[in-house]
Amino acid sequence: MAAKSGFVPGPWVGSIEVRDFIQKNYHPYDGDSSFLAGPSERTSRLWRKCQDLLRAEYKNGGVLKVDAETPITILSHAPGYIDRELEIIVGLQTD
Repeated sequence: MAAKSGFVPGPWVGSIEVRDFIQKNYHPYDGDSSFLAGPSERTSRLWRKCQDLLRAEYKNGGVLKVDAETPITILSHAPGYIDRELEIIVGLQTD
């Protein structure tokens, strides 16, 4: 499997063995943060919208809207979005 290439194999390959995977594949990073990139324009725009919504919640004294009628299950609510056009990872947990 391509996703496993580059990792040290172990029992984690055939079953869920998180501890084994981490112990075999953990490598400390001793460098600095110079390799990190800043946020993209898309991320910055989305974050500004989040900040606006957080301010609105604060001014409202709490959440803006709550669905108190729908029983919660893993599939009871459609994916939520801050701004679907700006989001790459979609499906905000809404309720």
